[in-house]
Amino acid sequence: MHDIKWIREHEEEFDRGLARRGLPPEARKLIALDERRRAAIQKAEAALARRNAASKEIGAAKKSNEEAAAQALMAEVARLKAEIPALEAEEKQVSKELDEALAQIPNLPLDEVPDGKDENANVEHHHFGAKRDYGFAPRQHFDLGEALGQMDFETAAKLSGARFVVLKSGLARLERALGQFMLDLHTGEHGYTEVNPPLLVRDETMFGTAQLPKLEEDQFWAIGGEIFASRGDTYLEEIGQSTDHVALQMAFTNVLHVLKRDRLGLIPTAEVPLTNLVRESILDEAALPMRFTACTPCFRAEAGAAGKDTRGMIRQHQFTKVELVSIATPEQSRDEHERMLACAEEVLRRLDLHYRVVTLSTGDMGFAAQKTYDIEVWLPGQNAYREISSCSQCGAFQARRMNARYRAKDDRQVRHVHTLNGSGVAVGRALIAVMETYQQQGGSIAVPDVLQPYMGGVKTIEPRARPEAQ
Repeated sequence: MHDIKWIREHEEEFDRGLARRGLPPEARKLIALDERRRAAIQKAEAALARRNAASKEIGAAKKSNEEAAAQALMAEVARLKAEIPALEAEEKQVSKELDEALAQIPNLPLDEVPDGKDENANVEHHHFGAKRDYGFAPRQHFDLGEALGQMDFETAAKLSGARFVVLKSGLARLERALGQFMLDLHTGEHGYTEVNPPLLVRDETMFGTAQLPKLEEDQFWAIGGEIFASRGDTYLEEIGQSTDHVALQMAFTNVLHVLKRDRLGLIPTAEVPLTNLVRESILDEAALPMRFTACTPCFRAEAGAAGKDTRGMIRQHQFTKVELVSIATPEQSRDEHERMLACAEEVLRRLDLHYRVVTLSTGDMGFAAQKTYDIEVWLPGQNAYREISSCSQCGAFQARRMNARYRAKDDRQVRHVHTLNGSGVAVGRALIAVMETYQQQGGSIAVPDVLQPYMGGVKTIEPRARPEAQ
């Protein structure tokens, strides 16, 4: 969320930042809304002040036996009393319009972010390792997993539909080992505090990290069974009795309003609950930076992904990810961004996976980001780099939405914190990268040295023994 006061003082700079995102200017429209809001506040405050003053004047007029003046003042007070609710309602309505307009506008890119329309304008920052020579044609992870008998998309589709997977035996344990290894690294060496957060969150929490309102269709939503059990028949009856298009539309609107009011969102990333740990708080500067990590299931509808990565585990509705979140002062946030990137990279370095780091262009950054680094791991089976981590600096953008602040130790002023988030890293994609990178002739998977203690000393994942025919 942007600060309307800053926009008023930096109109051209604000529109310049939007233009770098490929968006039209918005400053004039926002300032006009703010002027309407300020005028409405002034009118309401003036009416309230005049009502209070006139109320005092009534007593003075009565003491002076000025009955006509007292009656006129009483009539004025009655009129103002009737007008004030409408004036206050107008101020609330305009404030709501301004807040809704601001909530739809993405963060502004930092100066050093490369300009561009899409991922083609991303700039390589650096890389680690080199592509391996296998002496055979490397296979993709889904071919390897299915041949091992330990990656089952068909059964998952029966259970849940497309974009789900059932992992078994060695691959299930390898995914668990990866998550445990990452948590141990980030908590033991990198100083992050491990958190086990809720996986279901309220709308306000989603709004705080900017999943709402812009990305609503990308989320999964949970509706309590009690709502359907107690009100479902009423909803169906209301819709069934609608006799025309307008009535039907109103009935659906009413139902959606109730469902939205009572819903909870499944987290698309642990960034959502971890960042919101400091919502509606005033922190001491001495406590910053705060660093949190969690390994959680994540849920995404992938609404815009029709036809993309339909095979395999690259783009799933449910996946596991280790998240890194930092809460920092404005002075700390740039260094914290570089530190977070290094922490995520260390996971891939310890696994000895070839990767590159790219700085995202203005057209490829996420809604809440000021600057983003993507780590792209090399997948030899795909013969391509694929994103395995995004580390973003968000400035005060999310903090304003959450009302998350800190008290500066020198001047004691209260300011908004800066928030940062990054994957440290996506566990499912790390599993894919290990499978494709460590595949051996014949389809077995060598277990990286750093993961063997988490695998009970297992050094190779072999095909599952198939039961003998009876």
